[in-house]
Amino acid sequence: MTVDRRAQIVDEYETLEHQLADPEVLADPAQLRDVSKRYNDLGPVVEKVRRYNERSGDAEAARQMLDGSSGDERQMLVDEIEQVTAELAELDVELREMMIPKDPHDGRDVIVEIRGAEGGEEANLFARDLYEMYEAYAGSQKWKLETLSSATSDMGGYNDITFVVHGDTAWRHLKYEGGPHRVQRVPVTESQGRVHTSSATVSVLADVDDVDVEVDERDLEIDVYRSSGAGGQHVNTTDSAVRITHVPTGVVVTMQDERSQLQNRNRAMQVLRARLFERAEAERAAELSSERRSQIGGGGRSEKIRTYNYKENRVTDHRIGFTIYRLSDILGGDLDLVVNALATEERARLLAEGPDDDVAH
Repeated sequence: MTVDRRAQIVDEYETLEHQLADPEVLADPAQLRDVSKRYNDLGPVVEKVRRYNERSGDAEAARQMLDGSSGDERQMLVDEIEQVTAELAELDVELREMMIPKDPHDGRDVIVEIRGAEGGEEANLFARDLYEMYEAYAGSQKWKLETLSSATSDMGGYNDITFVVHGDTAWRHLKYEGGPHRVQRVPVTESQGRVHTSSATVSVLADVDDVDVEVDERDLEIDVYRSSGAGGQHVNTTDSAVRITHVPTGVVVTMQDERSQLQNRNRAMQVLRARLFERAEAERAAELSSERRSQIGGGGRSEKIRTYNYKENRVTDHRIGFTIYRLSDILGGDLDLVVNALATEERARLLAEGPDDDVAH
């Protein structure tokens, strides 16, 4: 990190400190909240910058004394310079990591949608396997998983299932899961023992509320009808199912799992807000303009983020070229085996991109 950048961080921090004593800022709750958050975010960074500057000054002083020294004194100064140089290198790495921009969704709950794609009933069975993998993973992380809607297939798989994961670290770990997942195995429907390739799509959305995205009721078309499928006698005797269409975007969400129309409507609105929020984010950022399209894709075999090969006990994440031969462990919920590799790659990429320009935002 350059001298100018370190000075800029300290200057901003001291400016924020003065603002926190400004009566006008104190009288404005929104501004006070923003200033306080930024001040708290920068605090650990400034502490590290000040330590860096202090040790850098120590090294410079030792170098100046080195010219007129000899014997044991000179060796002591050389040792000190080497020690300080090593410490400065460590501090620089720590500072660069602290400067990596924060994920704006970090701390949010996560809405996950899984759909069977290519492969007929085998794809639906694989969709269930993926759901059970995330269910086990959520349990290992002490997150709460809540199913919002589901449609089972003839053989007990999922045509589609939508669920929300509640947990402070849920987004941080699950954000990598969006996209087509491919499975290579002998399906239960295959009588001759041949390996088939099927796929299911996973969509990962940040759970948001009315503050994050405002939905105009006049833009909605709401249809109610009788639910179908499993759920008990009440499902088929009342108009409890709800379909909400957001007319400006064409986004459609359907819910029918709950007993009451109000419950289904609330859940549909929850998913609708998440989809619209993601859509708005994609429009604001050019690099994210096709995020959802790249996640969902067509479910085709050429579009995949990960392959699960049963014969080889292998899982391969194609985005980073990562392969591990522990498929049963991963499907059993030990997903960190893959997630940690993805997180490490993302961290390395952000460091390489030069996070200095967006400190702790």
